[in-house]
Amino acid sequence: MNLTHLNQHGEANMVDVGDKAVTSRTAVAESLVVMSSAALEQVIAGNNKKGDVFATARIAGIQAAKRTADLIPLCHTLLLSSVKVTLEVLPERHAVRIECRVRTSGQTGVEMEALTGASLAALTVYDMCKAVDKGIRIENTALVVKTGGASGEWHRQEASDI
Repeated sequence: MNLTHLNQHGEANMVDVGDKAVTSRTAVAESLVVMSSAALEQVIAGNNKKGDVFATARIAGIQAAKRTADLIPLCHTLLLSSVKVTLEVLPERHAVRIECRVRTSGQTGVEMEALTGASLAALTVYDMCKAVDKGIRIENTALVVKTGGASGEWHRQEASDI
């Protein structure tokens, strides 16, 4: 399989999607933020000194998905029809699971937008909780599902670690 972002000389270039069919496309990505009991308790109680961790991370994830082309050099600017960021506390893992779902109708997929949204939401959780726990870890950021386009539907084969 060839790398699509390299030309015949091995130079990075933007893929021309102009001849591709417009199809409905979706992508789901996830990330896990693992933290101390004290930091997670603040998140659950809603008494983090910086404010509502979930609301702030949700907005950050949505903004990030919308700005992916500004952050990743060879991504196309896309008109997104939906970005949904959900956060779920996993108390047994001392963690917050983040999921970013992105939809569009277009000529290229939204995998990078979903991954960027999940990543920035996770970084925002870190930023808001770092005063309590500087050892917070962001783990397992991965694409879970993608649909649409010539390659059709794809689901992560192995069971999620999250």
